[in-house]
Amino acid sequence: MADTRAPEERRRIMQSVKTKDTGPETAVRKSLFALGYRFRLHRKDLPGTPDIIFPVRKKAIFVHGCYWHGHNCSKGKASKSRTEYWGPKIAVNRARDARNLKELHELEWTTFVVWQCELKDLENALTRLGKFLGPPTNSIDKAPEPV
Repeated sequence: MADTRAPEERRRIMQSVKTKDTGPETAVRKSLFALGYRFRLHRKDLPGTPDIIFPVRKKAIFVHGCYWHGHNCSKGKASKSRTEYWGPKIAVNRARDARNLKELHELEWTTFVVWQCELKDLENALTRLGKFLGPPTNSIDKAPEPV
């Protein structure tokens, strides 16, 4: 299928796509903050530069866009135009994601991936995140109180 946009317009559109502070990422951050969690963002010294980091807990959260990271959902469907470019591009993204998660695990970090499509049911996504994180503390630098 041919692209419906002129090459210059398609390029402008694709260049406007952000890699951090995306809508899904912002929604997760605002929700976690409202629940009392405090965190750091985009630690460049960690593999994959996780979107949300809890340093003392050694937990990292990635908020993935379904299309860009090749999720198996309706939002993650492969492009029908320029398949010779997008197919390998998404495959490389998926391989890089797997490598980053493996490297974080080797550094004894626990990881969690939130997919864009999961945010349709934000309450359920936050419940799962709460189970992953444990109880919130109002400090980034101290561990949560034992239950």
